[in-house]
Amino acid sequence: MLRELHIQNLAVIEEAAIEFGPGLNVFTGQTGAGKSLVLGAIQSLLGLKKSAAKMIRPGSEQARISGVFEVQGVDSAERIALALDLDLLPGDELVLTRKVFATGRSSLSANGQPVTAAMARRAAEQLIDIHGQHDHQTLLRPARQLELIDAYAGCADLRRRFSGLWRSCSALREERESLQTSSELREQQLDLYQFQANEIDAAEPLAGEMGELQARERVLSNLCRIKRDAGAAYTALYDSDGSVAERLQAMTHLLLDLAEVDEQLEPVAEQVRAATLTLQESAFELSRYTERLELDPEELGEVEQRLNTLNRLIQKYGDGRSQAGQEDPLAAVLDHRRHLGEQLEQLGGQAQSLSQIDDRIGALEAELIEVGSTLTAKRQAAAKKIGPKVQKQLAELGMPDATLRVDVETGGLQQGGATGFDHAEFRARTNPGQDERPLREIASGGELSRVMLALKSVLSSKGGTTTAGGGGGVDVLVFDEIDANIGGRLGDVIGRKLRQLAASKQDDRQVLCITHLPQIAAFADRHFHIVKEVTGSGRTKRTDTTVQRLDGKHRIDELAEMLAGTKASTTSRRQAKELLAAAV
Repeated sequence: MLRELHIQNLAVIEEAAIEFGPGLNVFTGQTGAGKSLVLGAIQSLLGLKKSAAKMIRPGSEQARISGVFEVQGVDSAERIALALDLDLLPGDELVLTRKVFATGRSSLSANGQPVTAAMARRAAEQLIDIHGQHDHQTLLRPARQLELIDAYAGCADLRRRFSGLWRSCSALREERESLQTSSELREQQLDLYQFQANEIDAAEPLAGEMGELQARERVLSNLCRIKRDAGAAYTALYDSDGSVAERLQAMTHLLLDLAEVDEQLEPVAEQVRAATLTLQESAFELSRYTERLELDPEELGEVEQRLNTLNRLIQKYGDGRSQAGQEDPLAAVLDHRRHLGEQLEQLGGQAQSLSQIDDRIGALEAELIEVGSTLTAKRQAAAKKIGPKVQKQLAELGMPDATLRVDVETGGLQQGGATGFDHAEFRARTNPGQDERPLREIASGGELSRVMLALKSVLSSKGGTTTAGGGGGVDVLVFDEIDANIGGRLGDVIGRKLRQLAASKQDDRQVLCITHLPQIAAFADRHFHIVKEVTGSGRTKRTDTTVQRLDGKHRIDELAEMLAGTKASTTSRRQAKELLAAAV
């Protein structure tokens, strides 16, 4: 609900602060006093009206409009939060602020965060319904009419179930379409991945194999030189006259003899003896090594061929990572093979997925048809009840020849959407001899407002002013021009219905009404008087409009003046008191 409205420097309003309450809030005042400015300020605040740069008060650089809303209901909070990209919970305050500058620029914020006019308009659908200005009435839209029928029929849960099924089915259809579109590409990828996997598998690469083969290839390529040089080393060390081993052995005997003369040489003699034994062992090992060396041309060819095979794999699938310093050049090839296996498994499973998706879509469509048909039946049954009840209300509102028909046309699964298979349209005839037309084509603002009041009165009896999602809906209803071309007797009826409509929920429903009839104003829970005053003279002359809340004597005086058309008299005051007493 709308708690507060603050207006600064808008046309003739220098500053106004209006505190609204639940129930029926009525605005009265002389023609031209500025009642439409209050409604225009609300529309501008919610992005329902273009920038009011031309309406800035003369001499001011900017106009400012702020509104404090209390968010009602879980679904409303979620939808408003989504529209404005805010975090909101039921019971939270929403502060909207619009600034309009003389340059033509304007800004809009929600709880201090900048928002666009389009975002504000989406939020407005959950905040307020304005009746009297066609462009801003959400009830004129067929989608909104369908929501109200659902609320009246009590099928909000059924609608939510259908919407969930529809979203699931739509997601599966998109997935299936994507799979079908990519089937040719998928086959090409499958062939390519299978070829690459087969090529790698045929080579059977092993982790660490590359390093071992490179080491073996170096040995086989240099076998003759290794055998020649290793044999020469053995000969020099052991197998020749005057070899190193022979000379060391002679030195060992010499030093051992000297150690018997001088014990201080004993450690040196032992060291030389140990070195001699080590050298002899090394020479024997070198001899055994050279004896084992045999040149096998076939082995060298096999190693070189294997290395060539692995190098090709590295070049094709190793991402070029076969440079020196790479710990294992084959690691990248083996990683690629694992990735190929995953891709082959995924692509191979997609063909099976298509069949499974078709089965799931079929099951969901069968359930959609069942739920959608039930939803259609409930809607059509509710539509038959709404029309006659609204016509009865219209007769009470001074439109005895008016008719209203609620059409619910169903299109089946192929023409359906997230809300069901149906399209709703409220059609009315306000005068004899006319054809029934959609509500949005009714030209008279006063007639349309009375049709809306009749609709709201009927729908509210079944919770129809809440959204189809439940948990609160548009709880601020604004009626403008509702008293156009009607008299006081009918004004009493309209006022009573407005009061009933405002009281049809506990403390979270508001009706805002601009009226010239005291019979309607008498039913207000809060009565606001809009006063225009002209002060000064010549160049200092200025016009100011103020908004005052009326109680007690002041309210009686205003009603009396509305009755008499002049200053209040004793008779008109008595009549005003009688109106108030009758409105209780």
